[in-house]
Amino acid sequence: MRLLLILLLAVLAYLLLWPVPVSPVAYRPAEPPAFAGDYAENAALDAAELISLPDCAIGPEDLAVMPDGAVFTVDLGGTLYRIDGDAPQIVDQLGGRPLGLRAGPDGALYIADSFRGLMRWSGPGTLEELVAQIDGAPIIYANQLDVGADGTVYFSNSTDRFDPETMGGTKPTSVMTIWEQSETGYVARRNPDGTVERITDGLVYANGVALSPDEDFLLIAETGRARVHRLWLSGPRRGERELFLDNLPGYPDNIEAMGDGTYWMAFASPRVPAEALMPYPFLRKVIWRLGPWVRPAPIHRGMVVQFDGQGRILRTLQDPEGRLGVTTGARVAGGQLYVMTLDSPGFARLPADRLPPVR
Repeated sequence: MRLLLILLLAVLAYLLLWPVPVSPVAYRPAEPPAFAGDYAENAALDAAELISLPDCAIGPEDLAVMPDGAVFTVDLGGTLYRIDGDAPQIVDQLGGRPLGLRAGPDGALYIADSFRGLMRWSGPGTLEELVAQIDGAPIIYANQLDVGADGTVYFSNSTDRFDPETMGGTKPTSVMTIWEQSETGYVARRNPDGTVERITDGLVYANGVALSPDEDFLLIAETGRARVHRLWLSGPRRGERELFLDNLPGYPDNIEAMGDGTYWMAFASPRVPAEALMPYPFLRKVIWRLGPWVRPAPIHRGMVVQFDGQGRILRTLQDPEGRLGVTTGARVAGGQLYVMTLDSPGFARLPADRLPPVR
């Protein structure tokens, strides 16, 4: 009996006192909207073709369309592929963990690498580091980016609290960041002269970024709060940030500007029931101590939406059975809608002329 009591006390002490890396912040989220109206449930992505990466590679997080029309993606291990026909072709080995990809006006590929910061690639063997720190602080979780017509690069850093290279990768680190709810994400800008500056901060897991056609504003996905902000870059409201899409039914990931005033955005997961615990920081610490089998995790229920510059939802395409895993981005290129994934063995592709009509 005494031994049992000692064991119970040890377990209790562990659950209440054992150090954990997360320091949860109290947050009371709004009730998530249902899959209805603009987000009405459908199975439109069931018609998409699944394209596998070579050699059982996984994790084509994003894609970029180059000036010559070539489409590039990367995998979790940093292999760069050109997507031609049904079989992606290996182009180069970049290493790191590239996430966001975007073509620049100079014809180069710009890369937000979650391990190394902002990179630039212009052909096999040419990978170069552009930005690894800001004001002496390392960039430890570069996520997505967009590039202006003058070469200005806007990029998100999801958090400066947890380093995905040393903490098990981007997926577990994203869960930690959102579970903690600390406002440690930011968006920065690399100017054409090479100077770098933060332009907005205080975000819970900063993620997708996308420029407007006139480059007068930047859209920013705040994954941890299930919303999208608009940051004005020019005009009388320059420097102001406002809510653009709020209380979304899922956690927004990459935003892809199509150049015509519309955008595609993926949801990495629907909102999880564990949000009910967000107002209780101490309880969230206890749950974290219980281990990965009880910690929150993304729900495999893919969804991508198309919306316009006024925030009107134009299309919603869903994968309710979760066959794509965690969806991270979508955009139309070469007459095809591509849907990218976080840790699946490939991506989905659907002819643009088979998309549901615009609402």
